[in-house]
Amino acid sequence: MDNKTGGGAGRLAHTVDRLRQEIQRAEAAADGRALIELAKGILVERLRCGPQQAAEQLAALAEESGQSLLELAVQVINKAADDRFSATVVQLVQPEDADGQAAVRLRTAESGAAAAADAQRVAESLLVHALRPLGANTVAIWAAAADGSLTLAGYAGIAAAEAHRWRHVPPGIATPARRALLVRDIVWFGNLGEAALPSVAAVDSPDGGRVVCPVGNGGRIIGVLEVGWPRPVAPQPPRIERQIEALAQLCASIVDVETGAGAMVVGRRDATELIDLADGIMDPALVLGAHVDSTGALVDFRIQHANGSFLDPAGRPRGAVVGALLLEAYPVAAGEEGLFDKVEHVYATGEPFRADTMVLTTLVDQVRLTSTVAVSITRQGHHVLLIWRIRDETARLASLLHHAQRLGRVGGFEENLLTGEVTWHSEVFVLHGQSPTARPVPLSELAHHVHPDDTDDVGRLLRTVLHHRRPAAAAFRLQRPDGVARHIRVIVEPVLDQDDRPVAVRGAYQDISAQHWTEVALAATQDQLAHTEQQSAARNRLALQLQRAIMPAAQGPIDAFGLRIAVRYRPAESENLVGGDWYDAVVLPSKQVLLSVGDIAGHGITAATGMVMLRNALRGLAATGAGPAQLLSWLNQVAHHLTDHVLATAICALYDPRTRVLRWARAGHLPPLLVRSQQATTLPTIRGLMLGARAEADYEEAEIQLELDDVLVLYTDGLIERKDHVLDESLQQLLEIARRPHDALEQRLDHMLTHSNADTDDDTCIVGVQVR
Repeated sequence: MDNKTGGGAGRLAHTVDRLRQEIQRAEAAADGRALIELAKGILVERLRCGPQQAAEQLAALAEESGQSLLELAVQVINKAADDRFSATVVQLVQPEDADGQAAVRLRTAESGAAAAADAQRVAESLLVHALRPLGANTVAIWAAAADGSLTLAGYAGIAAAEAHRWRHVPPGIATPARRALLVRDIVWFGNLGEAALPSVAAVDSPDGGRVVCPVGNGGRIIGVLEVGWPRPVAPQPPRIERQIEALAQLCASIVDVETGAGAMVVGRRDATELIDLADGIMDPALVLGAHVDSTGALVDFRIQHANGSFLDPAGRPRGAVVGALLLEAYPVAAGEEGLFDKVEHVYATGEPFRADTMVLTTLVDQVRLTSTVAVSITRQGHHVLLIWRIRDETARLASLLHHAQRLGRVGGFEENLLTGEVTWHSEVFVLHGQSPTARPVPLSELAHHVHPDDTDDVGRLLRTVLHHRRPAAAAFRLQRPDGVARHIRVIVEPVLDQDDRPVAVRGAYQDISAQHWTEVALAATQDQLAHTEQQSAARNRLALQLQRAIMPAAQGPIDAFGLRIAVRYRPAESENLVGGDWYDAVVLPSKQVLLSVGDIAGHGITAATGMVMLRNALRGLAATGAGPAQLLSWLNQVAHHLTDHVLATAICALYDPRTRVLRWARAGHLPPLLVRSQQATTLPTIRGLMLGARAEADYEEAEIQLELDDVLVLYTDGLIERKDHVLDESLQQLLEIARRPHDALEQRLDHMLTHSNADTDDDTCIVGVQVR
């Protein structure tokens, strides 16, 4: 019974092992087919052919070269791809490997890893396709957490029970994978005579060789690839190390997903909580994000946020620092202090860094400023939180004083009158245009460095300070060695001993060039403004005189051919707004009556002269006997071609006394009002483009049969325009005013002007026509 049971169990184990091998062969075949299909796709793109032609071409090339389809497909992919893995594949093909199996194995491993759903399948693919041919028998893929712990994400060649025991390695446990995290480089173990570190990959063969390689993504180490051999390994050539590094690169994407970091992108998206945390810290704090190049390598860190307590050592506002790269904002950080190296190490390994005493150096105007600070650097996801606290209060106050003097263009000095020693602040060297190593200029020699016209002012300064022993100030033009002249103010006070004798002087230089030139520019601007105002007033007076000469504000009514015609003109209240409104009412040789109103765009002399030209041109054109539409078409040509780009609106109407028919056309103007039987309405809005907008324009013409006592009102927009109302509302109010009964036409027009709600201070024209 036992033998039968044992025999049955053995057969079952043999069957399971056979089925596992068949599954692995099927998976390998599937990976190979994926590479062949990828090569076909490359040929389709390169040869501009169909899938069937690409397959035939690939088969023909394989037969011609004596290679298998898979080997040729790998070569096609290697030539088409331009990535780090492809370069590694090409470099690692050994000369004696004439059949190209090394390249096939690496590409097959890549295909399997890309198709794998988890790190477990990636580990199995790497072992079967790439590492077992190198003699390796175990693979472990570790995911690194921010606290330094390690989690076994995938494995191959390792018993499940043993992998379960090693599923989590707490921080601080010495293992080969931990060593790779610390050194951030590939490390080999298992040489003869070397003490072994405990590892899941060396349970069955503790003396076997092992290699660990960091798995990185954008400069951040997210895991470790560990490979084991059953026996010790000799030192390996560089091409094998490059192969291991390339395989570790294949693990990066799947480890990123396994650790949950794949959902985060290097940017501000996952920094919200960290920014909120930084804003709650009382010490200066920066939130840094990784900045990588086109190959994904870390080159710098971008300052994504600075909290409210941040005080830039270089005196710049927060807005000038946020968004800049760390090494651009603080180039000295890459120097001997190693601040950048610390930030890079924390970002790569996740291990926090803290130091109670660290020298922080900044460069301001080529002057190094140092501060003693306590530093804390931690990694949170894809970002780094950098906090420092200034320990040396004296250094902080000195830094503030330096920035105040730099921003105010002020520099202090002191001169010992007994020893002749002169001490200048760094800003004084800048003001004088001298290098920091130059000899400071004593006050007694200052007159040799100023403009000759200003030497008397310097002499009075010295007499007041040295002889009268009183503080004094003077302004002069400093002639610098570089040829640049600066306007400088100097303030000096004497330092007296117990006997009231001057032993030293101290004071400050201030660059007032900007203030001086501002005052000069302001005076010139005031003179120019006064001249411009005089010219503008003269032009406005001329325009006003021209306008009033042509169109008086009021004139008596005209009775002709059964019509009573009255006009009103209200000029703008401000002389600066002299406009181009016009009106006209004239009896033509044809015994028809021409009625027109218009409005030139703009104000001033240009509008007034344009008004005169169009008004007179319309009178002359009307003598031809043409209709209103044709007259506006000709007037549009005048406005477009014969004036300086005048734009205007207008209404042109012709009244026939025999039939009482009014024909009219409009050019972008408001339609006339008709008051009939105490009801006021607007005539239909017919088509018509404003004058001068286009070289050629057609205008629509309409006509209306007038009746006895009808009142027709033509007006310009100054009658109804309001800043806070739409035009339809203002027009409705005008209709309410117009329909009120009046005994005379002139009273109706006066009433409309008086009760107009317009508030734009524009000029206004009204032409009223009553049928008698």
